[in-house]
Amino acid sequence: MKKIIPLLLAAALVACGKSEPPATGSGAASTETVESLVANPERLKALRQQCKMERAKLGDELCNRVAEATNRRFLGDGKTPYTPPKEQPKF
Repeated sequence: MKKIIPLLLAAALVACGKSEPPATGSGAASTETVESLVANPERLKALRQQCKMERAKLGDELCNRVAEATNRRFLGDGKTPYTPPKEQPKF
């Protein structure tokens, strides 16, 4: 009886472990990173169009990466400090 309890506890912990995420989309699409999309504007444009037309097919994860890459290309990396004008405009 004393040997069964630790065995059952170990089996329960293994059964409650992290599961693999479900595979969605194609294998090439899952390897797209935000940085790779920022560096490749043609691929980003194509994926933006596909996300508009068939988001369910591509998956939310990839389309969220596409949106983040679009924001980074438009807004920059966010490290540029604000520099106010040297003179105040006169009215």
